Order: sequence, then structure tokens, then C-alpha cells
Amino acid sequence: MRHERITSWESPIDKAIWQLKQVCKHLPTRPISVWDSEYGCATPVASSRRSRPTRWLPFVLKTAKIAVDILVRLRSNLCLWGEPGAYTGIGCPRKHGDKFKLNEPTTWGEAASVFEVDDPQLKRVRVSLWKNLHFRKAVTRPMSLIRVERLDAEGNLKELKPLWLAWVGEEMPPVEQVWRQY
Repeated sequence: MRHERITSWESPIDKAIWQLKQVCKHLPTRPISVWDSEYGCATPVASSRRSRPTRWLPFVLKTAKIAVDILVRLRSNLCLWGEPGAYTGIGCPRKHGDKFKLNEPTTWGEAASVFEVDDPQLKRVRVSLWKNLHFRKAVTRPMSLIRVERLDAEGNLKELKPLWLAWVGEEMPPVEQVWRQY
């Protein structure tokens, strides 16, 4: 990728999406793109008051029509939502299920899978996976959530903050591999 100046009528997210489209149309297979936490948010901030309405769309919605899988780091203060329960027949069908606050373990529910591995560089690591979560403003783009924790020899949390990653796209590689790609 080449570095390009972001004009006053563009946002960093708009420029990144444009560059991603340019690259993906020349690739023979569907790539995995890796993004920092600026892109793992539900509502990017517009850079000017005259912003176009599409600037307020979440990054995950703006990339929906690009043939790419996304692995993005999330800030630990975000909130995601689960799948809604069955329709009760009263009022509008719900769009969101239970709230999943990344910094509040009581909201997490049971992980779909958890495993621990001894990594040569990171030592002991625990990786947890939750499926079918979404941003409040991106109901149509479900994601898998991955939590990576470094542990000490006794299995206690070594660092204060875990690494939160989200997978958005088609079939995710095995979780034993995907967390290493970030």
C-alpha cells in the first residue's frame, strides 16, 4: 500500500476502505485484513461538519460488499450485542439480544470455546471465543469475539488487559490459528 494524503472531505476510515477495495479487486483469493482499534468501533467520528451520511456508518457495514475477511482489535470499553430471542408476537421483533460489555465479565455468558496454549514468545496463553455478536448499529454484520489473555505459570492473569479481537466475514479459520494473525 502506498501512503496517501487524506483530504479535508475524507476520513481515515473512508480512505482505508477505498484502499482496501483497490487491493482486493486484484487478489486471486479472499484475503484476511487486520485492523487496529480505530476501525473496531461502531460509529467513526466524522472529520468535518459537512460530512456525508455514509461517514457515520460503522466500518464493518462499509466493508460488507468487499470480498475480504476482517480481524480487528477492539477497545476494552466497547459493548456488543447478542442475537435476539424468539419473536413474542407483540410489537416489533427485537434486533438485539443480551448486552456483552467487554470490561464487565458478568455480561459475557459462556464462551463457545476456550483453550490454553504454551507459546514460545508469550508463554502461557488462554484464548476464549464467543459467536454471533454485533455492534448496536451493525445488526446485519455478525462477528465472532476472541479474548486473548497472557497467564503466569499458575494459570493466573499475567497482564491487566486482555487483547480483544473480532472476526467479521466468512468462515473463520480455527481459533487456534486466527488469534496469532493479529
